[in-house]
Amino acid sequence: MKRSKPPGWLLALAFIAIYFVWGTTYLANLFALEDIPPFIVSCFRYLGAGAVLGIWIAWKRPTLPGKSSFKVLCISGILMLIGGSGLIVFAEQYIKSGYAAALVATEPLWFVLLDKRRWPLYFSNRLILSGLLLGFTGIGLFALFAPAGRAADGHRGHLIAGTAIVLVSAILWVGGTLYASRNTGDETSNTTNTAVQFLAAGIFAGLVALFTGEWHGFSMATMSGKAWMGLLYLIVMGSLIAFLAFTWLVTVQPPAIVSTHTFVNPVVAIIMGWAIAGESITGKQTAALAAAFAGVILAQVGKDRLPRKSGALLSGLADDRDDHNDDQDHGHDTHPDARLEYTADDGASGKGQSHKNSGKE
Repeated sequence: MKRSKPPGWLLALAFIAIYFVWGTTYLANLFALEDIPPFIVSCFRYLGAGAVLGIWIAWKRPTLPGKSSFKVLCISGILMLIGGSGLIVFAEQYIKSGYAAALVATEPLWFVLLDKRRWPLYFSNRLILSGLLLGFTGIGLFALFAPAGRAADGHRGHLIAGTAIVLVSAILWVGGTLYASRNTGDETSNTTNTAVQFLAAGIFAGLVALFTGEWHGFSMATMSGKAWMGLLYLIVMGSLIAFLAFTWLVTVQPPAIVSTHTFVNPVVAIIMGWAIAGESITGKQTAALAAAFAGVILAQVGKDRLPRKSGALLSGLADDRDDHNDDQDHGHDTHPDARLEYTADDGASGKGQSHKNSGKE
């Protein structure tokens, strides 16, 4: 049966959610970090969002994942939401929010580099190779041109450390995404899978916080209103509202259109960091960031022009874009959750949720 066209106002609200909300989660991280250690932020965020989805699951009583899928969801949730989004929160102790968001824009490039099964296709395409070279060169220059003040405390060493942490987070996010997309079945809904990933990530973050001593001396009673506001924004707006908007959009809009949040989120983060947190960006950094975005676009165009099937090379390999369009309950978090991801063929990421999606901020 032909699906009716969604109303324009609803599409507009959904795109505002994935563009603006995910773009502002980087600033919300800074607010939360004023009184909450980084891994405790992630613990509260994902346990809170997971609990809300858990209530929905208890009410709807959908099919639950089997033992094998449960293991995959837990591992991918930890890789994506703690190794990915959680490390961004940690890095924002050392670098500012807009700078972190700009580095996260490299995720589509990491999909190409880490998706080894498609290397013969990717690396025989000149557009993809040019995009990788231009994209990573742009990000390298963006970091090089950053003044020491781009670090949260003005320390150049912390700027380098924060940059490295965010790039590692992008790699872990993409690795977790690819692992989940290839090892999780379709027997359960993506909302159910996402709840498992959220809860696994929240528990793991709590254990990391225990190991690193973050719980020692921490008290919720001493949290400021600003920290509470940042945390609640991450839970409600970043991991729930924007997630629901994304899961709906990928069922009614082409993935290439929805993936534009990859480029919009860093711009929103930079503007919000400048307007509210007093952050700045130099002219040279702006030019370098434009080059990085151009590289991502080139790589994406190259991927879009690849044949959907290529004989024996792709035999037995599910077409990821078809998975997205067929799944009516798909979601992305990436982000920092706002990083809800697309699978490798879709070439975008964005704070993710389950199975082939995970929570972006």
